Amino acid sequence: MIIGFSLAACTTTTPLTPAPQETPRPGTGAAPSVAPGANLRATTFAALPGWGSDDLRQALPAFLTSCTTQARKADWKEPCAIAAGLDAGNERAIRTFFQSFFTPYQVVNADGSDNGLVTGYYEPLLKGSRKRGGPYQTPLYRAPDDLITVELASIYPELKGLRLRGRLVGNKLLPYPSRAELDKSGALAGKEILWVDDPIDAFFLQVQGSGRVQMNDGSSIVRVAYADQNGYPYRSIGRYLVDKGELTLAQASAQGIKGWLAANPGRQQELLNANPSYVFFKEEKVLDPGLGPKGAQGVPLTPLRSIAVDQQFVPLGTPVFLATTQPNSNVPLQQLVIAQDTGGAIKGAVRADFFWGFGNDAGEKAGRMKQRGMMWLLLPKGTPTR
Repeated sequence: MIIGFSLAACTTTTPLTPAPQETPRPGTGAAPSVAPGANLRATTFAALPGWGSDDLRQALPAFLTSCTTQARKADWKEPCAIAAGLDAGNERAIRTFFQSFFTPYQVVNADGSDNGLVTGYYEPLLKGSRKRGGPYQTPLYRAPDDLITVELASIYPELKGLRLRGRLVGNKLLPYPSRAELDKSGALAGKEILWVDDPIDAFFLQVQGSGRVQMNDGSSIVRVAYADQNGYPYRSIGRYLVDKGELTLAQASAQGIKGWLAANPGRQQELLNANPSYVFFKEEKVLDPGLGPKGAQGVPLTPLRSIAVDQQFVPLGTPVFLATTQPNSNVPLQQLVIAQDTGGAIKGAVRADFFWGFGNDAGEKAGRMKQRGMMWLLLPKGTPTR
């Protein structure tokens, strides 16, 4: 979830990118609940396809997790307090709660359309070592000391979620080196936190933003979480292969890309360098194996019940009813999820990245998910939407 974008109006050449899986500054009770760009149409729960068949007991834990920050806002304080006292096993009570305290609003794109792209992401498992040796030749780096991140929202509130990244050269803030430049220069030497056994898995770890590493002594599994990024927008290597005529659009899944690399090992660095973005990590303990890494809201992601959104349109912490289909299928996937993460690739109003969870099965589903879908925000009753 590391795809970013630049702003043409900016006077500096340093790229501006969303920072995925970073904890934003705590909100206040007066913070608005709806982003200014959201285009919302009030509706009813009866109009939500599949609302009546979703087991809302599975969504409640993710909602309560978000309430640890949402409850600071005036219009969320009461719903979060009521939710904390619900019987987690009583589906009917949970359904009554949402229908009593929330109003559903369909999210509409700027062109008036009501559907958009739904992709998937997951938390991969890699094999690693504390020391370089044997198959463990690919480093994962911590954030370098000379990487400077500037919060733009403090100056321009409309740029909430955007940061300016670079390095100081004299009295000027210049762009940080790209992936190719970092790899060629060896500038990150000494910043290694772990070594893993597969450079392609390490690359896709950067795309996902977080993962777990099984240490080679078998003693532990650690999490490597997103720490920072070099400031360049992600460029899809799948799109690069499509543009080069190497793959069709339908073949450009994570699995298809790995297959192409296996058949073209001599072009590996060319392909990876097509993406100038570079992600740095920090090590964390896996406190609850059933939960994912912390998303942009600053709370752990819940498999199958967390999504990443464009927070210019969908506020973090908001329940979202998502109506889409299973990967490469017409089988409905219609359920309540919580907007708990962001990503540079997640741009637009009706746009979501569905968190499948941890491991190979989650990775298979995430890698193949490129579906159409619709979204409805659930906002506390009385919340202004303009």
